[in-house]
Amino acid sequence: MSMQQQIQEKISSAIACKHLNVINESHMHSKGTESHFKVIVVSEEFAGKRLLQRHREINEILKDELVNHIHALAIHTYTPDEYTEQGGEAPDSPNCMGGSKIS
Repeated sequence: MSMQQQIQEKISSAIACKHLNVINESHMHSKGTESHFKVIVVSEEFAGKRLLQRHREINEILKDELVNHIHALAIHTYTPDEYTEQGGEAPDSPNCMGGSKIS
């Protein structure tokens, strides 16, 4: 199973998602390995939660991957209404500033 599939499976198992998109952005960075990802998670479960709480939830779900495999993770979490207000789009990920934990 690819890292992208693993991330998708772990998030969708832990959160009731209305929309989930896991994007492998590794090709945009110095190493071509599966080490840079962007996740867009839309769920009713985020209602009433601050952005930090939402991100901590995703970080907790992916804690092993973050420690052992992932160099960069851009997290975008929305309620369905927030996602609609964004036009169904998430911002572009920032450029990687170099390096990777993966050798």
